[in-house]
Amino acid sequence: MPYRLGDDVDDYCIKCKRVTNHSIVSLLNEDPAKVRCRTCYNDHDFRRCEIPPSKKDLKKAQLLQEVLAGGGAAPAADGETPAVAGEVPAEGEVPVEGDAAEAPKAKKGARKGRTA
Repeated sequence: MPYRLGDDVDDYCIKCKRVTNHSIVSLLNEDPAKVRCRTCYNDHDFRRCEIPPSKKDLKKAQLLQEVLAGGGAAPAADGETPAVAGEVPAEGEVPVEGDAAEAPKAKKGARKGRTA
């Protein structure tokens, strides 16, 4: 069935985040190229009702590819294990500085000997 400008098609709206009715705004080789959501009036490319992966799913896939490719934690240049925050440094090593290495602070307003 050939499409015409203004025809109604179902498509995934990136703004509404669901499949809704759309009007065809432009055609390319007799297929919809751009559509307009009839709910929020947002113009976007025609996606053929394919829901794009979420950013969370993309990040998981990227991490999986890094692990499979051997892109884990690299060893230190000297062949020693890298220092981890909170570890006690061995003799001759410089302690790790930063927020994680500091001791926890007492809460404001805490009083000794006070019971609830």
